Amino acid sequence: MNIGIFMDTYEPQVNGVVTSTKMLKDELEKLGHQVTIITINDPRCEKESEEGIIRLSSFSVPLIPEQRLGVLKSYKIIKKIKDLDLDLIHTQTEFSVGLLGRFIAKVLDLPVVHTYHTMYEDYMHYITGGKFMESASKLAQKITKLYCKNCDQIIAPTDKVKEALTNYGVEDKIQVVPTGIKLTKFKKENYQEQEVIKLKESLGIDKDDPVVLYIGRLAEEKSIDVIIEQFPQLLEELPEAKFLIVGDGPSRDKLEQLSQELGIAEAVVFAGEQPWEEIGKYYQLGDAFVSASTTETQGLTFVEAMAAEVPVVAKYDKNLENMIQDEVNGRVFKEDNELPALLVETLSNEIKTKQLVKQAYEDAQELSAEQFAKKVESLYYKVIAGETSETDDKIWVM
Repeated sequence: MNIGIFMDTYEPQVNGVVTSTKMLKDELEKLGHQVTIITINDPRCEKESEEGIIRLSSFSVPLIPEQRLGVLKSYKIIKKIKDLDLDLIHTQTEFSVGLLGRFIAKVLDLPVVHTYHTMYEDYMHYITGGKFMESASKLAQKITKLYCKNCDQIIAPTDKVKEALTNYGVEDKIQVVPTGIKLTKFKKENYQEQEVIKLKESLGIDKDDPVVLYIGRLAEEKSIDVIIEQFPQLLEELPEAKFLIVGDGPSRDKLEQLSQELGIAEAVVFAGEQPWEEIGKYYQLGDAFVSASTTETQGLTFVEAMAAEVPVVAKYDKNLENMIQDEVNGRVFKEDNELPALLVETLSNEIKTKQLVKQAYEDAQELSAEQFAKKVESLYYKVIAGETSETDDKIWVM
């Protein structure tokens, strides 16, 4: 097959959509397909041209400066895309380049598959400044429904997303296909102990300090402030513990200020955004991986942590139901004040934690990049043949 993937975000940007799409491209190419990414240009791009990638001119969104939108300046781009002789278009975002994908599909009479990655109603505070949230949420739902209308197939990464789309009024053609990851990147045996100790020391963390780890974007919806606010109680039990935050985003200054106000700045380490190639090593710094976010569509960092043999402590959300089971392959808390005790137990009870990690590692194997690509490939063939699927693929059967 000849596949065009249209999206408003790509490398050098770092986020879940970029990670999953790049992985899908690589795995589909291993299966013998030709994949072209049509995306935005980014001032940080070092290469003028990249094989398998077509970039549109772009501009920064005023309210969300790290986000960029594409601009179609020349019909040469349209011709270039047309010359790809695509069999199918797969859109990964709903904005400028995603809309271009829908337009190209209509002009060339091509089938469209769309993956719904982001629950936009959880992000409308960026646009409204926290005001008129009910109206903004309804607007996000209407835009989503309008975009998904007339797609040949919608991919939802979890049941949570499928349920939300159904509630928005997206009536059919929704297939649950959990995003996979390249598991080998996160395996413990890939990293030497001295290498990990050296990285710890470079961040000002002693070799034997217990490390609670967060990896991801620093933004309001990620609820990192919840973890920081609960951390003083953890320090009462484990005074040498550190909270290592790997990533960057609009909330960093507020989070640093919060750490100062709580008097725990020395225990909270901000490592900043790190190259994707290095992320596997950073997981090895953690003695527990923690998340208090309830806005994830799937939560790939949980799977990465499981593959890295780092115990997961996560706040309950529907998307976790087939992924993290409390006291089976991780720990789950519902109230914020439950977090310190769970972290203390995870960091202190070595025997129990090893059992959780062992089960989590085994469960993570079911979500490989190879299996994900094969499921998407099968779905592509059905769509090209004029078939659609509403059969839900579960993440794991436990």
